[in-house]
Amino acid sequence: MKIYLNDMVFYGYHGVHPEERKLGQRFIVNVTIETEKKLDPSIHHLQDTVDYTKIYDEIKHTMEKMQFHLLEDCANQILDTLMERFTKLTGALVKIKKPSVPINGSLGSVEIEMYRKK
Repeated sequence: MKIYLNDMVFYGYHGVHPEERKLGQRFIVNVTIETEKKLDPSIHHLQDTVDYTKIYDEIKHTMEKMQFHLLEDCANQILDTLMERFTKLTGALVKIKKPSVPINGSLGSVEIEMYRKK
């Protein structure tokens, strides 16, 4: 099974430049989590699956309470936390989009994507 958490918006203090870490900015996060497909027929109650509200809370904590110079480091933290705390996960994909990029030019956004599998 796959569960998608789409277009989560957080205000965080991540970036290479000091002003990014001081002023902060919006980040858009998309996460796909995977569980063992053979267990799908036995899902009848919340304890049989992954509580995506708890997944959201972990991502929110990382994005809003922690600080990273690189989005890659932030994504690694999210993946490490999810894979460690949610034993039913077999894989997770994290995308972090930075809509406001301090680049001298025309650019809509920057986005990184990382995947982790058990």
